[in-house]
Amino acid sequence: MTDAPARGRELSLYREYFELVGGGTKSIEVRVKYPHLEDLAAGDTTRFRIKSTDESCDVRVSRVTEHKSFEALLEGEGPAGVNPGASRDQQPANICCICGPEKEALGAPAVEIRLPTAQGTWPSALADVAPSGRE
Repeated sequence: MTDAPARGRELSLYREYFELVGGGTKSIEVRVKYPHLEDLAAGDTTRFRIKSTDESCDVRVSRVTEHKSFEALLEGEGPAGVNPGASRDQQPANICCICGPEKEALGAPAVEIRLPTAQGTWPSALADVAPSGRE
């Protein structure tokens, strides 16, 4: 049995969340389970980019956990990794401003991410990745 190769993809982030990811304080990315993310898995590399800029940050996916709702995601993952700059009470409203109920109904995967270590190197799974144009 062979291990599947790491896949790379590019996703957009708002600047506020991009800075938390790049600073290493945001470890859980909230996503909607769109079809293009159904195969997202531990070991994948993701390049986050601020829309309409060249600013990017590569992370490794450590874990993907499916949740039925954003509320269930916050309960299961805890608010500190999702947005360490916002209180638990603020976070549902923050998420709903980005993703409405119709998107939440598709599923709410929690994507645990980590930045590369200074000593570590990763295979370049993103070398040929073109921007997806989707959030």
